[in-house]
Amino acid sequence: MKSKKQNAANLVELIADLNEEEALRIVKQKLDAGEDAIEILEMSRDALTIVGERFKNGEYFIPELVMAGEIFRKISELVKPKIKKAEIKRLGKVVIGTVQHDIHDLGKDIVKFMLEINGFEVHDLGVDVPPEKFVEAIKKIKPQVVGLSGLLTLAFESMKKTVEAIEKAGLRSKVKIMIGGAQVDEYILKYVGADAYGKNAMEAVELCKKWIGGGK
Repeated sequence: MKSKKQNAANLVELIADLNEEEALRIVKQKLDAGEDAIEILEMSRDALTIVGERFKNGEYFIPELVMAGEIFRKISELVKPKIKKAEIKRLGKVVIGTVQHDIHDLGKDIVKFMLEINGFEVHDLGVDVPPEKFVEAIKKIKPQVVGLSGLLTLAFESMKKTVEAIEKAGLRSKVKIMIGGAQVDEYILKYVGADAYGKNAMEAVELCKKWIGGGK
């Protein structure tokens, strides 16, 4: 008979290897046996950290990330009814959105997904988000981090205007601002006036951990 530690390692391995059917079977088995739902969720997060590393190292690509996200969603649906909201530990709040005049959301959605599985409470404002909507969200939600996403070059001007609007509202000192997008670099970072940029979803997670706590 396998030990609890071996079972945990097996579940992490199954999710990381994208073995959906077997992973869901074990989750159901664990829940039926009365095992801690929070622990099962943490195992799933450990597995998705491995998925993120494989993506970063070029072993996995977008389809694998999407598939891993789907497995995690199904596990969450099984586990969440067993968890009281107060039990879920959150590292902090992040507001994220694709800036005005840009409707691309794939990169934003991947960052959101990776932040959520790493324990952040993410508020997604969607796409084509005007500066004032970011300002309203900061006032209402009080996040520690704001993420501005944009793929098109015209998004850089929108990012700059959003940062300026946040500053004008007197909220700039209250949040860290990260930007992301395929064409973002140090030059764009300086132009926009943000605090940092993430080259990929894992870098965005590391930035948030560093700023909010729990990182190196």
